[in-house]
Amino acid sequence: MTLSSNRRYTVELPASAERVPQIRRIVAAHLRHWHLEAQIPAVCRGVAELLTNVHRHVGPDAVCVVEVRWSGRHLTVSVTDRGPRMPRLRGAGDGGLAVVAALSDSWGTCGTDDGKVVWFTRRVAATRETPLSARPPLRSVPDAKPRPGAEVPEPGSPPGDSGSGSRPDEALLV
Repeated sequence: MTLSSNRRYTVELPASAERVPQIRRIVAAHLRHWHLEAQIPAVCRGVAELLTNVHRHVGPDAVCVVEVRWSGRHLTVSVTDRGPRMPRLRGAGDGGLAVVAALSDSWGTCGTDDGKVVWFTRRVAATRETPLSARPPLRSVPDAKPRPGAEVPEPGSPPGDSGSGSRPDEALLV
């Protein structure tokens, strides 16, 4: 997974029937991590439909790439495969792309040099608890190196004390 201003998960896998439930669980885990629990049923159903279409129409051993991306406003899911035939939307009750169309705000297909991409999007409002960008790593302040010729204060001396004069705890030792 890559975190940036966009959150993104990509996996390449064979479109076997056994992999569909696994990918649904993985996608659901990413949506939970991004605090998008309300999107899990629709997105996982859409992913399952797209993977099942690859399995049926391209082949059970066809390799495909699933990508889930959240920009903070839109959740986009795409499945890329090497099948030459572009999918078509048949009827509303036929399943497949009809289900994807019903679950999404927009969807489409795009031919590539070696196959196609089928995608769908859902509008998703960012939650207050979820930052859109990864927090920058904490940086430690490097130890300051003294300038050549500068006096180095004694350990335990108060800030700003250059080491000259008596220290307050030395006065008690007299």
